[in-house]
Parts: sequence; structure tokens; C-alpha cells
Amino acid sequence: MIWTEFGIAFALLMVIEGMTPFLNPSRFRQTLRAVAELNDKTLRMMGFVSMLFGLLLLYLIH
Repeated sequence: MIWTEFGIAFALLMVIEGMTPFLNPSRFRQTLRAVAELNDKTLRMMGFVSMLFGLLLLYLIH
């Protein structure tokens, strides 16, 4: 059962991740360039905040 839920979550992630390059590819490309120019500390902090937000969201939903 947990693998089914994981598969559903992964599929939804793929749909959401694919929306931006599909709807606005030029802006997506600009964003990727900007992210590539960030230093490691900033990028790491963004990843950490994203993980915390995801955990908080999971806690609130579940």
C-alpha cells in the first residue's frame, strides 16, 4: 500500500514539475540559468527551506 501512495505522489510531482516548462519554456530556461548561478550556500538553504515546508505541509495534511 505504501508503494501505491509513493507512486501517486511521484506521479503528481512529475505533473506539477512538467507544467512550468510546458506552459512557459522561455521563463523556465531563465529560471534555470538564475538557479545555476547561485552559490552553494544559497542553493542549500533553499533546499532546506523547501524540505521543511514540505514536512510542515505533510504534518498539517496528515
